[in-house]
Amino acid sequence: MFEQVGASVVYYNDGGGIGLLIFLVFFWIIFAAAGYVLTSFFLMRVFDKAGVQGKWRAWVPIYNGMIFLKLGDLSPWLLLYAIGASILLGWIPVIGQLILLATFILTLMAAWRVGLKLQKEAVWLILYFFLSIVWLGIAAFDKSRWNTAIPAAPWAGNGFLGDRTNWEGIPSQVPAGGYPANPATSPAPGYAAPPAPPTGYAPPAAQPPASPEPPAAPEEPKA
Repeated sequence: MFEQVGASVVYYNDGGGIGLLIFLVFFWIIFAAAGYVLTSFFLMRVFDKAGVQGKWRAWVPIYNGMIFLKLGDLSPWLLLYAIGASILLGWIPVIGQLILLATFILTLMAAWRVGLKLQKEAVWLILYFFLSIVWLGIAAFDKSRWNTAIPAAPWAGNGFLGDRTNWEGIPSQVPAGGYPANPATSPAPGYAAPPAPPTGYAPPAAQPPASPEPPAAPEEPKA
């Protein structure tokens, strides 16, 4: 703040504004630290359900997100790709926002798969979308058990999205007997496919339509 007195300018120290700025910065640091601690603690519980060895993994920034993607049947390297893209291209208008949106969509996809393995319906993604930390807290402390016997992810055959990594201490997410059939694409119970025709069978050739008969000649009148 300043005030002009005659030809000179007198500056005043705005202590209130500086104090407010310091308070906001301090509050943001405390809030971010509390959010990190809670998220890491909840991830630790979820990782424990999934059989991940080493509770320390949940407390390492970025690495814990990579493990979450891996448990969600996504390539964990996608997170590093997104971080690298945001560093290189985040300064470009719109591109930076698209990268953040793509990263959030990846976490949604992983949360969907992790939720299925914890007996959560897809509707739980609504809670994750608005309050991901509450979703993690429920997944961490409810009585659900980790179960990988669910149909394969739609992107399982994609070389870019699908998980191909093999990390020590993190169990494979492929069921021992293979993925079960997807009820959305498998036949309904009791359905039997029609038997296949015998070998060498050829369907009868279509007969050409019969030509119409000419009309009968009228009879001549008798004398």
